[in-house]
Amino acid sequence: MNKQHVLIVDGMALLFRGFFATAFTGNFMVNSKGIPRNGLFGFLNYFTNAIETFAPSHVVCCWDMGSQTFRNELYDNYKSNRDTPPEELIPQFDLAKEIVSAFDIPNVGVVGYEADDCIGTLAKRLQEEFVVTIVSGDQDLLQLVDRQINVAIMKKGQGNYEVYTMDNFYEKKSLSPLQIIDLKGLMGGDSSDNYPGVKGIGEKTALKLLDQYGSIDRLLEEKDSLPKGMQKKLEQYKEDLMISRKLAAIMTDVPIEFAIETAIWKRDRSTIETYLIEELEFNNPVRWLKNLS
Repeated sequence: MNKQHVLIVDGMALLFRGFFATAFTGNFMVNSKGIPRNGLFGFLNYFTNAIETFAPSHVVCCWDMGSQTFRNELYDNYKSNRDTPPEELIPQFDLAKEIVSAFDIPNVGVVGYEADDCIGTLAKRLQEEFVVTIVSGDQDLLQLVDRQINVAIMKKGQGNYEVYTMDNFYEKKSLSPLQIIDLKGLMGGDSSDNYPGVKGIGEKTALKLLDQYGSIDRLLEEKDSLPKGMQKKLEQYKEDLMISRKLAAIMTDVPIEFAIETAIWKRDRSTIETYLIEELEFNNPVRWLKNLS
């Protein structure tokens, strides 16, 4: 018997992508109630396309719950260089969650943790009984690829995904999924994460070191075999390296109350159709609903 298929959607990734895809034109799609809807429009495009593409039996959507998490306690400057969200986007956060609820799909988020941590926890919890596909634009989630856990990274253009599985991962990345954590630890993550890593080590050098030594732990154990300049960097920035690795690792044991039965993908579209027309004034919801039967 084929295992059922759970789609876990990174709600923040889809909403931000939907917002910025149109915000540069200055068209925020404000309705008669004064509510900007451009992020919601893009979110609906991406969300319904993911469901159509991956044809899941269950769907769940994960969200950040505020900007402060346990990572800010580990490192004060974590994500401190990120701008506050544009004012036109702020009211669209709660409305996007309402859209998900109108689809009768659960929204999951836990204060003090990022959406990534909720995604990781659910994926690991469900992988024995279900095939899990995670949809996001966030490469950090690649560390979660495992037996029966696939990560679909959204590429440019709607409906264009690069799907990472255990079978193709090494071919695509020249790393194992868990080595993504050490890669980000050495490099210091993305610029938007704002954590330190080892100054002077970029992606190319980090990949070379991991190919040779396998992990940060072994690299440090055998650092005497490295050139003197690299030894000095690792000694000088060892504390930053260890903090960065902790910041890069997605938690997979977040205390989430979740019942998989609540995530069964249902065929009834009446609630979402009514919500989109009456509350948000999207007059042509069939553009999103027609391919979801």
